[in-house]
Amino acid sequence: MKNISPVLLVALLWSCSQPQPSTESVTDKFQLSDSSIVAKPVNYEYTTKESFKVLSWNVEHFVDPYDDPYINNSREDNPSEDLGKKVILLTEALKRADADVVVLQEFESEKYLMALARDSFPELDYRFFAAAPSPDWYMNVVLMSRFPLGVLKSYGDVTTPVPGYLTEEGEKQTQNHLNTRMWSLQVFPADNYTFWLTGVHLKAGGGERNSSMRTGQIQFLQSEFQQLLALDPQVNIMMAGDFNSYLNSSEIDLLTNIGNSYHLIDTMDSTIMTHTSDQPERRLDYMLVNPNMAQEQSGSVNVPYFFSPDSMRMVSDHLPVVGEFYRQDM
Repeated sequence: MKNISPVLLVALLWSCSQPQPSTESVTDKFQLSDSSIVAKPVNYEYTTKESFKVLSWNVEHFVDPYDDPYINNSREDNPSEDLGKKVILLTEALKRADADVVVLQEFESEKYLMALARDSFPELDYRFFAAAPSPDWYMNVVLMSRFPLGVLKSYGDVTTPVPGYLTEEGEKQTQNHLNTRMWSLQVFPADNYTFWLTGVHLKAGGGERNSSMRTGQIQFLQSEFQQLLALDPQVNIMMAGDFNSYLNSSEIDLLTNIGNSYHLIDTMDSTIMTHTSDQPERRLDYMLVNPNMAQEQSGSVNVPYFFSPDSMRMVSDHLPVVGEFYRQDM
């Protein structure tokens, strides 16, 4: 030791006395979907109810009364005179539905939904809100919930393929202007129960190219489902919204193909149609779940009529989809 300087000797003794970093990985301690990682909000108590209800609804160009100077669209710039009636009817419908989690498509913004909940139906006690809005479009997918929320995965910057189509230069076509209308979000109905909710409003329109654009979006979302299952094979997954895809379409077949470990299950009876709301002749709206979450479903997901067909049509050209699920932790 006589050749070691006093300063170096103190440094060596100090380093030996310090606790050494653990080699145990974070994933050894926690499942990433475990609610114990997410803190319970202050003054929040989880419900003791054994079930929870989810509502999904495309509410057709539901905008606020104000012009957003960054959005150039006549519907957003000059809302319809019927907007006030739509607000009244949607408010009453949400009160009658009494859902715990609400996903709305073609709704302008999260802040508008927060104001609507505060001013029009505060008794429903929606405390948590989420969205991943487009910077230049007014039709977004928004959420409000009685349950705390976790990670929100926004896909607006993701580019997805358009399978089977080439550009004029012979390169494979892609798109990324529609993917703001997709996101995945962790929802916590209880302190020991969670599920991932993917809200969507997929590409609209008939024809092979629109179908191909939806296929590219779905293929990307399936890769997200695969990652969630790789992290936690017991994870609960729900995909809800306006899929713009018919029951017998290749897009729905792709999602529900049981040959894939990440396949989803259609929770609705095949006779149920959602479009148009006053004369439903086709299915465009779905609430799909993975096999883990299908075990918790309470009966068939249904399409409620809150009003007469004419009044339902005044709210939207789509009908709402409502499902009830029982928590397996109970």
